[in-house]
Amino acid sequence: MGAVVNDDDDLEDLDVRRVHPFQALKRYICPGCGQYIEPGLGHTVAVPRLAPDLRRHWHTSCFEHRAKRRPPK
Repeated sequence: MGAVVNDDDDLEDLDVRRVHPFQALKRYICPGCGQYIEPGLGHTVAVPRLAPDLRRHWHTSCFEHRAKRRPPK
């Protein structure tokens, strides 16, 4: 995965990584919009430092705007 990014504005203690398109081999569901992240699409992975098994794969734009959007239904 890509480099760890420090996200000081986030209340949670997260490691945030960018996944390059060539690294994206699986299909995930984005928790921000509820849509698929298809293989081959670069995206963001947020990993709670105290609970790494709760990592989530996000569309990068959904992650960047997560404070402004409502969770999907």
